[in-house]
Amino acid sequence: MIYERLIQIEFNHCDPAGIVFYPRYFEMTNSVVENFFADVVGRSFAQMHLQGGAGVPTARLEANFRAPSRLGEKVTFGLELHRVGGSSVNLTITARLGDEVRMVAEITLVWVEGLKAAPWPEDMRRRMVEFMEAKA
Repeated sequence: MIYERLIQIEFNHCDPAGIVFYPRYFEMTNSVVENFFADVVGRSFAQMHLQGGAGVPTARLEANFRAPSRLGEKVTFGLELHRVGGSSVNLTITARLGDEVRMVAEITLVWVEGLKAAPWPEDMRRRMVEFMEAKA
């Protein structure tokens, strides 16, 4: 299954040429991850960070920029899980405008408690596995 989020490209995302300045894509992918955890996994970043002393920092990030995105466009970001491990998860986020791929990011997140990797809480792990195994 793929979690999708539509993001409009705003002035603050762009360089003087009116295209997305590449580091802004990382802010957008983080927003997609944050919303995925709140909407699908059942735990918001506020709950994790402020109440639980935990989080999901990025351990690995590889991005390929395939085509520019421009001011005013509405780009669909799709998140797909590939592997849920004991304390990490591997996922891909693909940004598209229609059929055109704009950016692909391969990301590894790690569940941490007290700044150390720890096993996923069972409810979170179960929801991620169910999402990953669900048919679209």
